[in-house]
Amino acid sequence: MGEVPAAFDHAEPAPGAQLLDVREPDEWELGHAPGAIHIPMVDVPARLDEIDIDAELYVICRQGGRSIEVVRYLAHIGYETVNVAGGMVAWQQTGRPVVADGEHEAKIY
Repeated sequence: MGEVPAAFDHAEPAPGAQLLDVREPDEWELGHAPGAIHIPMVDVPARLDEIDIDAELYVICRQGGRSIEVVRYLAHIGYETVNVAGGMVAWQQTGRPVVADGEHEAKIY
């Protein structure tokens, strides 16, 4: 599989960084990070034009399994990517902001 890309430990992302959420639509609707781009894992290869190759790119899923696979794929084709360790569960547990579309309360776990 090659070397494992860097992991993000939930420190503050750099200004201008892009957060790519690769969870399924039902997971996204429960809650997500503000400003994240949502492209489900299976759609990433077909939607590469929506991902800025020049941006500092962080990839996130629920707990880190899917995002590490997407990070490996994107790194293989030339993107510089970072896996968000622990996913949205750790994101919420560390007090980082979570929003939801609609009127329900955002909740990851």
